[in-house]
Amino acid sequence: MNKKRESDRAPVLIVTGGSRGIGAAVCREAAQNGYLVVLNYLSNSARAENVAEEVRQQGGHIIAKQADISKEREVTKLFDHASSLQGPISGLVNNAGILEDQMDVVDMTAERIDRIFATNVRGSFLCAREAVRHMAKSRGGQGGAIVNISSAAARLGSPHEYVDYAASKGAIDSMTVGLSKEVAAEGIRVNAVRPGFIDTEMHASGGEPGRLERVRSSIPLGRGGRAEEVASAVAWLLSEKASYCTGAIIDVSGGR
Repeated sequence: MNKKRESDRAPVLIVTGGSRGIGAAVCREAAQNGYLVVLNYLSNSARAENVAEEVRQQGGHIIAKQADISKEREVTKLFDHASSLQGPISGLVNNAGILEDQMDVVDMTAERIDRIFATNVRGSFLCAREAVRHMAKSRGGQGGAIVNISSAAARLGSPHEYVDYAASKGAIDSMTVGLSKEVAAEGIRVNAVRPGFIDTEMHASGGEPGRLERVRSSIPLGRGGRAEEVASAVAWLLSEKASYCTGAIIDVSGGR
């Protein structure tokens, strides 16, 4: 764990979708590691403030900031706000993502597909773009790191559940590799973490709160993962310990 920096000099880390699950765990660990965390959330301000207050109680520095990352103007405002804080923007964790009820592709509507891709793909691209604009050395930045949260679904496809979500995460994998090569010379590293079956509220969003129990036997390690285990992988990729790592995708999936 890094030694905590003074808050007025702390590097700024933006975490999208930080009010629950993996995002909240990332916020907690990043604050412990000395970042001034900007916890982005979509609509549940009470839940976001609960996470933020928990971080503050532990001595961390964090602010909660609402923005719909699928909307370009709101993303720009989010990053402009973060850049006004004392300390350079040095990191982004592209965590915000949505899925919808389990369904075969044959029954999916265009509206559903658009909703998934608007947040999971367009939102991640817009946030990555703004992060590069603020961190690129050729634009006056100090470099930094982007960590995208993908999913093992990108490899597995999620048939009969949410192929649209899986496809959106496949796009994130491709974006990670391509962007890493574009911005390496700017002092920016771009990597991804690909969680498997993690014990979060996400499964309820897909209409099956007990999904983890159903699939447990298919996981070589025999259990679901914890959000904190994913956050630890993210923290390593953000840190100088991963200084020679870019364009990588780390599976945190219990061997599945």
